[in-house]
Amino acid sequence: MSDRANSQLLMEERPGSGIALLRLNRPDVLNALNLQLRHDLAAAFTRLDADPQVRAIVLAGGERAFCAGADLNEYVDATPPEIIARQMDRLWSAISDCRKPVIAAVRGHALGGGCELAMHADIIIAGEGARFGQPEVKIGIMPGGGATQRLTRAVGKFAAMKILLVGDPFDASAALAMGLASDVVSDSEVEVRALHLAAQLAALPAMSVQFIKESVVQGMNLPLNQGLQFERKSFQLLFSTADKTEGIRARIEKRPPRFGAYEH
Repeated sequence: MSDRANSQLLMEERPGSGIALLRLNRPDVLNALNLQLRHDLAAAFTRLDADPQVRAIVLAGGERAFCAGADLNEYVDATPPEIIARQMDRLWSAISDCRKPVIAAVRGHALGGGCELAMHADIIIAGEGARFGQPEVKIGIMPGGGATQRLTRAVGKFAAMKILLVGDPFDASAALAMGLASDVVSDSEVEVRALHLAAQLAALPAMSVQFIKESVVQGMNLPLNQGLQFERKSFQLLFSTADKTEGIRARIEKRPPRFGAYEH
């Protein structure tokens, strides 16, 4: 991903900040996801997850589109065996399994696979002009990147059913109202806001941030009692960290904390 002119995914790491910015770079097709871009995303998230210098990841697109969905040129003549062979589940899992907090900075279209990509993030910052939706039903298919599950968990059955079955797009204010977006700002402020939030996360104790993310994600797939048990064990383990002692002492002493580096 070093050739910026030809790369479909640009990576910008900011030394000393703890932040990595990933940018989809297929503007001519509104950042549609082809197989190469999917592989690039999986590889990038795998590498950033393993990098102890990276504390938070921002995923962005362009002004016109975060991601307009799958590249239909790769779907029109595809057969079930060909789709199975692409192992899309493994490519999506590289993103969903990332232990670092991920912020989606959404401007413009986030449709189909693009909406699903945004839902793989932990926080979604949307521009006022953003458009979300799952229009797959209108072309004779259905979501395959998690929307029937993630969208339903995010907004509830009845809102999700309307979005998935009708396929019409909706704007950022509707996304915020139903709980799909974390915040809505002007289009020009989307990435500024996302990077500022990433900087806040990067300055916090990395293990605390990781454990909170894990507890939320795991808890969504567990009965309440098991989710509470997972949270309790994670809470207890944090008492072995130096950042816990420093954070509490700093609060008692009324001074800013000096959190240390986190190593995997």
